[in-house]
Order: sequence, then structure tokens, then C-alpha cells
Amino acid sequence: METYGKILLIAMPAFLLLVLFEKWYGWRKGKDTVQTMDMISSLTSGITNVTKDVLGLSIAILSYQWLVNRVALVHIESTVWLYIIAFIALDFMGYWSHRINHVYNIFWNNHLIHHSSEEFNLACALRQSISEIVKLFAIFLLPAALLGVPALVIAVVAPLHLFAQFWYHTQHINKMGWLEKVIVTPSHHRVHHAINKEYLDKNFGQIFIVWDKWFGTYQEELADVPPVYGITRPVRTWNPIKINFQHIWLLIQDAWRTKSWKDKLRIWFMPTGWRPQDVAENYPVFKIDDPYDFEKYNPPASFTLKAWSWMQLGIILFFISYFFANIAVINQLDGAAIYVYGLFVFLSVYALTELMDRNPAAMYWELVKNAFGVYLFFSQQDWFAISKYLNITPYIILVYFILSTLVTTWLVFKNRKEDRLRVQLTV
Repeated sequence: METYGKILLIAMPAFLLLVLFEKWYGWRKGKDTVQTMDMISSLTSGITNVTKDVLGLSIAILSYQWLVNRVALVHIESTVWLYIIAFIALDFMGYWSHRINHVYNIFWNNHLIHHSSEEFNLACALRQSISEIVKLFAIFLLPAALLGVPALVIAVVAPLHLFAQFWYHTQHINKMGWLEKVIVTPSHHRVHHAINKEYLDKNFGQIFIVWDKWFGTYQEELADVPPVYGITRPVRTWNPIKINFQHIWLLIQDAWRTKSWKDKLRIWFMPTGWRPQDVAENYPVFKIDDPYDFEKYNPPASFTLKAWSWMQLGIILFFISYFFANIAVINQLDGAAIYVYGLFVFLSVYALTELMDRNPAAMYWELVKNAFGVYLFFSQQDWFAISKYLNITPYIILVYFILSTLVTTWLVFKNRKEDRLRVQLTV
């Protein structure tokens, strides 16, 4: 937990700088692929994901260590080859778990967030799941277990394998020659993120494209079929917490509403997108039929709203950076302190992205977040021991809670006024 937090302290600024560089590069080249509010939504999604991971809010039904203890046939010596084998084994597992996430209704909920952006850029790589509470796919690490690769080696290589999937989420790199035959490139992954019928459910590979070529899921990017990004049932929100649970909520509703007991049971493991016929007829859900004829989600955002959203994102990044740098200290305050801090982070993301959606409820979520922050300040007479750096810091945070409530409330009323005026002009 603490070690992963330290790694993230290095990784997060690097990812943020690359995201901002892509924004600048696209602007300079006249091909800006990074929409501001979409980018902030992606970054907040990354924040919720790493917070969940650091808190360890998931369980593995089958642990890799258990697998190694029971099936290892040999034990490879600790050389560079051990780490290469671990990397390849992780990629093999990644291919199959990724493919299953796309194929079955219940597992799609774990992965939908990653495809939810209607743009394709480095920021959308940070859209990762918080809804995957139960991890089921350690069985696909069986090849590594048979070779006796230690669990510690897998734990070391896994973050590297994950971070190595960041760079190819871009439209600014064209095809890469002979590398297209070996590794996943931006061209391959553009296909994977596209909703064109030619591209759906293709190119599941994470580092090596050879798995797709071997198992029949490869599709080249076609010059005459420009990829259109997103999902066929668009999420229509910037709120990553809502996005994470949209699909599972639809499944629960459909299972409850259908009159067929058979459908109530099988809906979970049917192909992704399948719905019982009676429910689909009585409760239709919007679906994109023509990828070249739909309106991207982009609610109006004034300069003031964008500027405030950037400020709030910066403050959330400050809070999360302090958290990751001081996990051990915070954990010593109280056994539940790290989870309380995690809840504050989630409330911060929820309130901000509701405001970005122009949802009037953002005012109440902001009030809840800041009231919770004020309570923590007075109960601790500090902010999770931050005063050890500078005595005045907790009081600065307290002032922030007050100002944030006032500014968000003002913006909500400003948005309402703008929306009413917009309606009047269109009547």
C-alpha cells in the first residue's frame, strides 16, 4: 500500500505532464484531440481508481500465491528472464481478462469506464475501474505459476505492465512499420476504442498484438473507416463514479423488470448489451446505430466554469498527493483514517463532476463534501497531521472549504440562469 503510493507520487505528475503536452501538441498542429471537460473527467477517474487501489478495496477469489504453491513444476532462478517471463505471463492474462470483460454483460461493468470517453487521447487511458471489487482472473496466470514465478515478482512487474499501456492512447502517432506485427500500437488501440461495426470487440492485446493474431481477434485500422470513439450506449455524464456503476444498475433493473425467470438468471452472463425482449420493448435505452451521426456529450461550459474546474482538480491532486506521501502517518492516527480520507477524495470528485455536468445537485454534494471536511478539521484540530509541515496549513484548508461552497453555489445559480436563457432563445 505505502510502496504503491510512493510509486504513484512519481507516476501521476509524469502522466499529467504528458496529457498536457498532448493538448499543447494537438493545438500547435491544428488537431486538438483533447476536450477540456472530457480531460478533467478522465483525470478524476484516474484519481478514484488509484485511491481505490491504494486502499486495497478489492479481493481476489483465487490468489496467485495459492496457485504457485499448488501447481509449480519448476522454479526459475532470479535472473532477467524471470521478469521477462512474468511480463509475458501478465500480458497473456491481460488479453483474456480484457476479452472476457468485453464479451459478458456482468464483466463489461468493470471495463465500461475505460471506453466511456468519446475522445481518444492520453487522458482517456486514465479512465480505470473502481467497480471491480472482486478479481477473478488469476487463473490466466497459470503459465507463470507452473514455472514457479514468485508472487513478489508478479507484484513488481504488474505496475510496469499497467503503465506501459498508457502511451498508445493517442491519435498523433500513425502506423509504426514492423512494430505493428509485434506490439500494440496507437493504430491497433484506436481500432479497439472505436464503435464502428468493423472495429467492435477487436484488438484486446495490452502490450503484444500477437495474442489477437493467434486467437482471431485482430483488426487492422482501415484507411477508409475512420474510428469513432466511445460506447454504443453513451454515458452522458462527466461523473466517473456514476459511469462505473451505470451498466450494473441497468442489469439490476432489467433483471427485476423482466417477467421471465430464465432471463432474470441468464442476463448476467449473456453477451454484452443483451437485454430481455420484454424489458427492451417496455424500457428502451438509447443506442448509437450510426457512429457517424450522433451528438457527442458536451454540455455548455463557460470560461469561469472551466477555470473553476481546473482549480478544483488541482486542489484534489494536492489532497491525493499528500495522502499518498503520508499513508503511514495517516494510518497511525486511526485504523480507519485512510478510508475516511479516501471517502473525502471520492466526495470531492463526485461534487466537481456533478458541477461539470451542470447538475443543480452539485451544490448539495459540494456542501456535503465541505461539511465533512470541516468536521474532520474540528475533530482532529488538524488535517491528518499536515500541520507538522506548516502550522497554518489546516486553517488554509478550512478557508478553502468555505470558499468552495460559496463559489460552487454561485456557479450552480449562474448555470441555471444561462440554461433558462438558452431555452428562451430556442423557443
